[in-house]
Amino acid sequence: MYRQGVGDFKYYVGISSLAQIATREDRVCVLNILGGESSEVTPVGHEYSGGNVVFGTSPGRRGQVLETKIGNVPVYNNVREGLVDGHRFNCGVIYLPPSAARDGVAELIRVNPDLKKIFMVTEKMSVHDAREIRAMGQSNGIDIFGANCLGVADAWNVVRIGGALGGDTPAEALKKGSIAIFSNSGNFTTTIATYLRMAGWGTTTLISSGKDVYIHYAAPEFAFALANDARTKAAVLYAEPGGYYELDANFTKPVVACVVGRWKAKLTRAVGHAGAMAGGTDDAAGKERWFMEKFGVDGIFSPDKPILSAKGAVVTNIAHIPAALTAVMRENATRPDFAAEGSLALKPWFGANQGLELPKALDLPAVEATAPYNEQIAALAQQIGTVFPRQSMKDCSGASQMDAKTQVTSLHGVSMLDAAQYSFESNVNLALLHKPGGDNDRKLINVAIGAELNLRGDPALAAAQASREAGNTPNSVLAAAASIVGPRRAQRAREAAHMLIDTFSGAGLTSAQDETFDLRSIPADVPRQLFVSEKRDAKAEAMLAGLKARGAQSVFVRYLQSLNGHPTADAVLAAITTTLAWGPLTRKRVSRMTAESLPWWTKLFGALIGASVAADRHEPGRFCGIATEEILGKRSLTETAYVALLGSAPEPANLFAFQTLVGLLLTNGPGAISGQGAKGAVSADGPEVPERVQLNKGLVGFLTHSGYAHGGNGYEGIAFLLEQFRDSGLADPTDPKHGIDLKALAMRYVDEYARYKSKKKTAGSLDIQKIPGVNHPVFKERPVNHDPREVYVRELFRKRCEYNAFHEYYHALVQALFDAGVSRTVYCVNIDAVIAALLLKILWEPYRTGAFSAEALETAAFTIFLYPRMLGCAAEVDDHLNRGRNLDTRTPASQIQFVA
Repeated sequence: MYRQGVGDFKYYVGISSLAQIATREDRVCVLNILGGESSEVTPVGHEYSGGNVVFGTSPGRRGQVLETKIGNVPVYNNVREGLVDGHRFNCGVIYLPPSAARDGVAELIRVNPDLKKIFMVTEKMSVHDAREIRAMGQSNGIDIFGANCLGVADAWNVVRIGGALGGDTPAEALKKGSIAIFSNSGNFTTTIATYLRMAGWGTTTLISSGKDVYIHYAAPEFAFALANDARTKAAVLYAEPGGYYELDANFTKPVVACVVGRWKAKLTRAVGHAGAMAGGTDDAAGKERWFMEKFGVDGIFSPDKPILSAKGAVVTNIAHIPAALTAVMRENATRPDFAAEGSLALKPWFGANQGLELPKALDLPAVEATAPYNEQIAALAQQIGTVFPRQSMKDCSGASQMDAKTQVTSLHGVSMLDAAQYSFESNVNLALLHKPGGDNDRKLINVAIGAELNLRGDPALAAAQASREAGNTPNSVLAAAASIVGPRRAQRAREAAHMLIDTFSGAGLTSAQDETFDLRSIPADVPRQLFVSEKRDAKAEAMLAGLKARGAQSVFVRYLQSLNGHPTADAVLAAITTTLAWGPLTRKRVSRMTAESLPWWTKLFGALIGASVAADRHEPGRFCGIATEEILGKRSLTETAYVALLGSAPEPANLFAFQTLVGLLLTNGPGAISGQGAKGAVSADGPEVPERVQLNKGLVGFLTHSGYAHGGNGYEGIAFLLEQFRDSGLADPTDPKHGIDLKALAMRYVDEYARYKSKKKTAGSLDIQKIPGVNHPVFKERPVNHDPREVYVRELFRKRCEYNAFHEYYHALVQALFDAGVSRTVYCVNIDAVIAALLLKILWEPYRTGAFSAEALETAAFTIFLYPRMLGCAAEVDDHLNRGRNLDTRTPASQIQFVA
């Protein structure tokens, strides 16, 4: 049996005025009060309303409380327990999940005869349950709001019930005035109130109706209560497609209707709010027509075309609501409630046009932010460099990534295929400063690292030589040297870099290459002892001479030379690295910590390249036979590293091949063993306390995680090629007219391999040795397979008209394997074959003449991996130092297995 309420409605409504919807006398019980949403929202509404929540329920949590600033709200297992304890309420709020909401409504109605209103925040209610809830409300004289709503609020009564209207500070958004709001969208209810306040209109009652198929308190009921509320002069109605509630509403006061969702008419199923269906006459266009007929207007209101009447206006953009309301109320001889408080038009607090010339309408001027944001933005403007958020870095990286489809890795967004065309020194810049170095950067890096190569008399060289003589592999040799290059080696240079950054950022330096920058703007009280001494420093003078010879530009170097005294080598190194870092720092591409670590990195890179050669090649004033003046003033780091590794001056084609190898090997992604070793070393130190992290230990971690399978495996390809070409008589692998039948050479090996494979299978052995450089687990199963990395490099050298017999032999080999029926498809030539072919092409002449032994080949193949990979792993160390957390690379216990 249905109860009849006030007014002529299809179901019970006991509310006759908007003033009765949320009152100061209302007392509230919240179901699922300790749930995620309720525990955040309920305390705010409770405090705003002066303490209107008497208790809440959460099964199994009797005795707990919901803490609020004005006192704790008790929690019971169920509603009856709260009533037995003497609490009384007339409003229920449902925060239960959809499957439990119907039973929650039933419980409230069954045990509390004082119940008058229910507010349902629950989303995704089934239509079946909504119908039963409506029936229960009709039968028992209960008004129901929602579901899928954010409740109600009243700015006059200073009350909020059942949701988040007004946000975290409802007193700011809900200012007392004369306009009621009824909205299908909960969040837009608050947004509209804020828009109105900016235009001088306050609010009375705000109702978030929800937008389920069943809207329990809908537009007709709202229109009736609006007519009976003396406080309210007009209303704003926000409507979405779906439902005929607005058509049935009889408005007697001015209304601005905002109708949205025309795009939904093109859809064939519900989206967003459950009632926003397409396909009926209740779409957005239909609702626009309903309101235009009610208001007697023939179009949509916009500031450029203000179509309205004294009854109202229709808008399709919430930003137009204030202007439409003001115009409608002007027709009713009614002024705003108070002076306009401003505009919600875009007022950016900061901006950058990236050098683009924008039209005036788009080029919005930056304004000062409101407090306290203005102070925070001012502090950010003073901040040098970026600050990355801390996060778990297990199995992830902010420096490198691999494309699973192409197997091409990238470092700071630069593909290794592109990095292969950059010089060694450019890739130093890429690894730590996130972009390949330009011309001036290369000059600076050549001097900075070149000055660290000669280790004569240095304990790092003694440690490396002792390790070498003990028979260790190249990675262990370099690890011995890296262990010596500890933090104290770079302490003075890092302190100088820190002071330079502080001093010149305060002076407003924009470009570190600005030769017109007035050094007189630098304070005179900067501690000179960090930069100069009374005695001449031969290393510093050699570095400065090298910079001058190269024509390198640096404000910081110019500053050192302007001081009264002799610059120290540490100060010159700090000036160089600060120059390198200044652009990325000021653009907030790198952190200050990264910039201040650069002197240590350059010392490490120089020491490791230097330690890779025997002690007798470190002479006074010469490294590997090259004079220090030439290294610092003329040679590139790429050339010097070539000489260190291979012992002879490079020809242009060989130098390019060497450079290509370095770029290709820079990284193979964050999951590489070498990268994991480097990151693990940082993680174990605790990157959240940067001063505890030792960069050299990070490189030792990379070196100890390199080996014959990961690092030295290039020798397997070289050994294979040496065996195939042993009796070939090949004189020059770069000469296309070498006179060797590569196809016949390949077929000879294929015959041997076929017999070997057959013999293994006959014996039942599954341990069949793979051919180095052939096939790839990703690039297979097509009739003809290609490793895109190998294709790229092959085309690169073709464009340069550079021939490589070893590379071409590999292509003859994969075709021969298929022609002989050994493989079902034409295997790909993989990137390992490219590395072996390039390196052997460089070393073929010294090997053939006996100047290079097979052992030396193995060492070279291993070491050429270590040179570039130390850069890639430095990038991982730096990234982990900026982003990582303590011990975040370890494996959770749940993922560890015991193998028996």
